[in-house]
Amino acid sequence: MGANATSLSAEMFDKQIRDYSIDSRSVGAGELFFALSQQDYARAGFNGEFVDAHRFIKDAFERGAIAAVARTDRVTGDPDLEKMKDRLLLVDDAIAALQQLAHRVYTAWGKPVVAITGSAGKTTAKELTAQVLKGAGHRVLKSERNYNNGLGLPLSVLRMISEDRSPDQFDLAVLEMGMSSPTHEIQRLCRITPPDVAVELMVAPVHLEYLGTIENIAAAKAELIEGLKPDGTAILNADDPLVMKMRDKHKGRTLTFGIDNVADVSATEIDTRSLGKIEFRLRTPLGEARATLAMSGRHNLSNALAASAVGTAFSIPPEEIARALRSAQPPKMRGEVFDFAAGFTVIDDSYNSNPRSLLNMVRTMAEASHGRKRLVVIAGEMLELGPDAVSLHRDAGREIARSGIHLLWGVRGLGKEIVSGANEVGFSATRFFDSSDEVAQELIKEVREGDLILIKGSRGVATDKVVKALRERFPLAGEDQR
Repeated sequence: MGANATSLSAEMFDKQIRDYSIDSRSVGAGELFFALSQQDYARAGFNGEFVDAHRFIKDAFERGAIAAVARTDRVTGDPDLEKMKDRLLLVDDAIAALQQLAHRVYTAWGKPVVAITGSAGKTTAKELTAQVLKGAGHRVLKSERNYNNGLGLPLSVLRMISEDRSPDQFDLAVLEMGMSSPTHEIQRLCRITPPDVAVELMVAPVHLEYLGTIENIAAAKAELIEGLKPDGTAILNADDPLVMKMRDKHKGRTLTFGIDNVADVSATEIDTRSLGKIEFRLRTPLGEARATLAMSGRHNLSNALAASAVGTAFSIPPEEIARALRSAQPPKMRGEVFDFAAGFTVIDDSYNSNPRSLLNMVRTMAEASHGRKRLVVIAGEMLELGPDAVSLHRDAGREIARSGIHLLWGVRGLGKEIVSGANEVGFSATRFFDSSDEVAQELIKEVREGDLILIKGSRGVATDKVVKALRERFPLAGEDQR
């Protein structure tokens, strides 16, 4: 990374780094701040224009940072930065420095890494996998939130040496690996932490704006299998043909999971009639066990089977896997179910959206609709779908209209095309809103007892505002209704 520490003052070497940060606004006392710049982002394959964080180094110091990592070419000749040189670690590229530091921590630690990718479900599968491994007694480091790119993954690894933690406190790491552009992002991530177990969840039409075709998405996702250690284990979704084509990219052990097709790890006797609960029989090469998952939808069952396949790779018996799954909860804004005292229920799946995940959740609510007076779908615009975005939104609208719902509201931009698709097949109980704020105001007036409401949209559409507005206006069942 071309580091130069000679400019640091002597007392800097006696200070203990408490944590690592790339955001001057949230930096805390004792942290090392990485000042990222446009050149760093471009080299690392990030899309878009970014603010040069060198201008915020002073702010980071005022918030308690003990030192900052900065580009040599930005500091040299800048009188303001030169004044702080005794607290700057100079490098050629700050993102490369962050990644190299994480790789060195990983190399010194030297224990197994489970890496998870997929067009949807990564965070849920990561949480379930960590739950299964912890249930068997493993001490697990996992990616926080959705930290799955060239910044989030190294920051997750550095948690091993943050806040008085040490690497010997962890036996395994479960890390998300994501991608959104054709710049070999997953290949880079595999160089930081080469996986011992690689999980491929699914390939779906997301990030088409940058990748062009679903085949390109599959090739980018396959970099995870290509990055496996030679003696590693590939875990593949038997229900996804594009995932199963990746089998030839790894000569070592492979385990498959699936619901509809024959797989090493599978589910039978599936009961999805109750919202927020799936009951099934878990079958693995190590035996069978009855299992319950406190989530909704076959897509989440698939995520649970992926986690079970990881557990099987580590020789965990099915009874232990089932016990761990029983206590799992959905991550925030990813299928959370809220029952309100006024008699309606909301499925909060507002973290993100793509055509497949949207239709999966609509089917989920339809399966669990018994006793409901109205099924309401609030579907936000789906971003980064490329040149076929209009047709993908319209197709989704047509499928939603045929699913048996009673009301469909589209939100922002191409959300109008979801409504148009539904109208094309004769479904007229639709409305379009320009923003999530408008939806929130209207839904508060329109919601009724007996409603089951799905709220979903791409992150940039902020459909979580609708959920927040409902929770501020109406108490949940069991809460103080004053």
